[in-house]
Amino acid sequence: MKYKTKQAPMKTPHKQGWKVFLGVIALLIWTWMSTMAAQLVVGYLMVLILGEDKMSQSVYEAIFSALSYILTLVLVIFVPTKVTTRWKTIDKNKRIVDGLKAEADIDRNELGLRGLPTWTDVGLAPVGFVVSLILAAGLAGLFSLFSWFDATESQQLGFSLYATGVDRMIAFVTLVVIAPIVEEIIFRGWLYGKLRNMVTKSASNAISIVVSSLLVSVLFGLVHAQWNVGVNVFALSIVMCALREITGTIYAGILLHMLKNGAAFFLLFVLGIQ
Repeated sequence: MKYKTKQAPMKTPHKQGWKVFLGVIALLIWTWMSTMAAQLVVGYLMVLILGEDKMSQSVYEAIFSALSYILTLVLVIFVPTKVTTRWKTIDKNKRIVDGLKAEADIDRNELGLRGLPTWTDVGLAPVGFVVSLILAAGLAGLFSLFSWFDATESQQLGFSLYATGVDRMIAFVTLVVIAPIVEEIIFRGWLYGKLRNMVTKSASNAISIVVSSLLVSVLFGLVHAQWNVGVNVFALSIVMCALREITGTIYAGILLHMLKNGAAFFLLFVLGIQ
């Protein structure tokens, strides 16, 4: 006797579209809330432990920035991973090993961290830097038509522009090393990977790339909390999303981000040009 297997009811395009839409909104809100929450938690605890006066010192500003980046990374990526259980019924002797391998593969793909950086990544970083400058200049010129946009407003980095010695070294490590790595893993890694996989379920690959790039870049601009800086990093993010599509990883984006922050660091902290 043959048994008929039950098939899951087919989802209509309308229901699938709403599911994708709500999932996208949830991802964006979770990333934004995690970024804000990390800064509030770290800031409150440091003020509570050290006192408000010490928070203006460069070394503590650097510690605040570094801890905020790390906590954001934990909240955005590792909390949902721990809460969500993905393993299905597998042979009990192989379940843990196979499950770990499967999850590792998925995570590396979604985070864009497969393998190691290549010479292609190294070569594309300066090209992307030039393209991002041109795009940022064009967008800044467009937004300058509006009275509320001030293209000359200086960016609030949380560090004294005249930091020297150890303070300058701490600022360099925080802004040029830690920030690019963590931000790329979160935005062009985890968030972009999740959005691409989600949007592809109800749209073409080309539309998925465009939508995911725009959403990631808009959110990346918003979390920087300044209009002129937001426009600048929006352009940077668009290029870094393109680099991820070209290379399949975020390594070129990390190098580009380091190059961009390194150039800004040199202008601000060495030459004193805002």
